[in-house]
Amino acid sequence: MRLLLTIAFFFSGLIAYSQAVNAPLNRDYYHLLERLEIQSGKFSESFHASMKPFNRKEIAQFLDSLDTDNFNKRDEFNYNYLKNDSWEWTDSADYKNDKGIFGHIYKTKPDFLNVHNEEFDLHINPVVGLSIGKESITDNRLYTNTRGFEVRGLINNKLGFYTFVGENQIIFLNHVNTYIKDFKAVPNEGFWKPYGDNNEGVDFFTARGYISFQATKNINLQFGHDRFFIGNGERSLILSDFATGYLFLKAETNIWKLNYTNLFGLQTADVVLRGNQLSGTQYQYPRKFMSLHHLSYNITDNINIGIFEAIMSGDSTVAQNPIDPVYFNPIIFYRALEQQDGSSGNALVGMDFRALFLKRFSLYGQLVLDEFLIDNLRQGGWWANKWAVQAGLKYVNAFEIPNLDLQAEYNVSRPFMYAHDTNFTNYSNYKQPLAHPLGANFEEWIATLRYQISPRIHFKAQAVMAEFGTDTSANAHFGGDIFKSNNNRYNHVNPDTGSRWQFGHTIGQGESNSLKFVKLSLSFMPYHNIFIDLNYSIRNQVSEFDNNTAENNFFGASMRANIPKRENLF
Repeated sequence: MRLLLTIAFFFSGLIAYSQAVNAPLNRDYYHLLERLEIQSGKFSESFHASMKPFNRKEIAQFLDSLDTDNFNKRDEFNYNYLKNDSWEWTDSADYKNDKGIFGHIYKTKPDFLNVHNEEFDLHINPVVGLSIGKESITDNRLYTNTRGFEVRGLINNKLGFYTFVGENQIIFLNHVNTYIKDFKAVPNEGFWKPYGDNNEGVDFFTARGYISFQATKNINLQFGHDRFFIGNGERSLILSDFATGYLFLKAETNIWKLNYTNLFGLQTADVVLRGNQLSGTQYQYPRKFMSLHHLSYNITDNINIGIFEAIMSGDSTVAQNPIDPVYFNPIIFYRALEQQDGSSGNALVGMDFRALFLKRFSLYGQLVLDEFLIDNLRQGGWWANKWAVQAGLKYVNAFEIPNLDLQAEYNVSRPFMYAHDTNFTNYSNYKQPLAHPLGANFEEWIATLRYQISPRIHFKAQAVMAEFGTDTSANAHFGGDIFKSNNNRYNHVNPDTGSRWQFGHTIGQGESNSLKFVKLSLSFMPYHNIFIDLNYSIRNQVSEFDNNTAENNFFGASMRANIPKRENLF
């Protein structure tokens, strides 16, 4: 912690250039940006799409560079919506309201309160998330009650800041409650406590915030508490936003055709129980340290490749101060450090790619390796040949139908992927995977249809099909649960000798499960960043021994202001 603070404040003395904070992660919001990029036929010169979230100044530069002559009314609406959302950085944005309320409230379309002058820029907005619904599997009345605020700004045109605060009481869908019960963690969130007469809901506080400053013209530094996403799909096998936020220091370098990101994060290794209760603020949870670097290179105007390396380190002896200074080296190969220093950290390496073509399509994919020996591939199913692969395709204005966008995605992960010897070195934060929500030992297919019916009305349909293996008992470890130690893994029997061996492991082993999840939503935006949603979903899971078999239908309605949907698509 002290080392992160020292480095962050050392760099803060180098501030010399104006800069901005990020547009928060939101799949629907970022889809609008990506479809504009696909329609342009070439990559943005302002940002690299695989590293999210994007800086608002970079978003504005991208929007200002677009040719809008062939936009239809819906595209024009999306374009103006995005420009207004970062109006302080764009040219000719139509962001002003003719009449504010009491002369101060909503003087600009996106901002409840705003101050804008040469020394100080401030945007304050309320955050509201209210929903009500019903599911077929229980008698619970499902609802969400979120209240909070979001603040962003700029001081002296040099130091940017952002904060999000929300108080939440939620009764989740049955499969989310099952996850909470199994892992003592709420997806996307940190500390929580039971809520309701029968503890059927959860109560938690959400807080994110960071400062942002420009060390040089091409290097942006951020320090605070948030989460990130690497990739272009519905899922990420490198780093996703499924887990809760964490203390981080990020250095992002944009120069020529390169984007190089260093991300250092202080993670929560485990959620500790004291008796039957979560320990909460009375006891500090054990910590671990993540170091990640990702290099993205635009080979051409429409072909991009990226490579990355990440390491998770820590152990019980240094649980409250797990930061190893050697991992702050921004360019070295971490595996070499491990071998030289005798570290027991968990290293992952891999690559991603993206290609745009015909101003209609985006082809993308990822490959992640944990432990891998080519020689053992010949014998088949070695437990430590751990890898994950993603392949996907996006098709905008499909079949010449304006604003109809399709996406197909395939994800697969070998058993024991992302797991390691202890919770201090597995690839997780606060008992939530840092990559795919299913953990490992799965195959998954996702189809998404988006259609913008009118400028303010969007329809979205998603279908998920997955085959995955779970453990047959609490003591078994077939490779799907990344929180179980590699040392306790299941070993198959050698058919030739009858002894236990390290081979024979296949995707989906253990208790086989089949998941089908269909989700439909209709969203109406009556005013900037205020949404009314209608939702219907069907989730069916069938397990081999009926341990997890369940079928559930859900319908609901919600009203949101300045907050994305909670997808819970797993």
